[in-house]
Amino acid sequence: MSHLDYEINKELGECYLFMGELDKAEDYYKKAAGSNGVHPDPYIGLATIAIQRGEYDSAMTLYKKAHSVEVTDKSFAGMGLIMMETDRKLEAFASFSEALMINPSNMVALFGIIRIGHEAEIVDQAVPFLENYLAIDPKKHEVRYSLAGCFICMDKKAEAIEQLEMILEMDPANVEAKELLEQI
Repeated sequence: MSHLDYEINKELGECYLFMGELDKAEDYYKKAAGSNGVHPDPYIGLATIAIQRGEYDSAMTLYKKAHSVEVTDKSFAGMGLIMMETDRKLEAFASFSEALMINPSNMVALFGIIRIGHEAEIVDQAVPFLENYLAIDPKKHEVRYSLAGCFICMDKKAEAIEQLEMILEMDPANVEAKELLEQI
């Protein structure tokens, strides 16, 4: 099979996955994986399908296969999701951290880090990842709002207020930021 066949099968897999047609997506991802063992994407697609079916063991095996082809932030984030869903919070946090070291803008890993930070009471360890993201995209209010929430949990009210004021400077109508600022 040519590289073009690989690309077409991978794209069709992504399209069908997006439309929620898991069986067709799976067929095309398998064709793509069979045609070219040098790309992690088909395995990541197959792992995504497995997660949607609740087949976490199978998904983990597929993420590890993707990982063996090429270590990416997507495979780390995917493994983190499975660990989070199977109540292995600290392992998930570590996997999300690895994803964010490769790509600080990986939103799946970032929101996983925030969630586990709160659930496992380690928000202080989540803060640097939020700050790294905001250095790249300072206008992402959801991330800045989450950072303010982390600061509140850490009893750093001044830092939280500073973050909320930055949101309101850019978006004076932001209701969530106004409400949280009033609560402080």
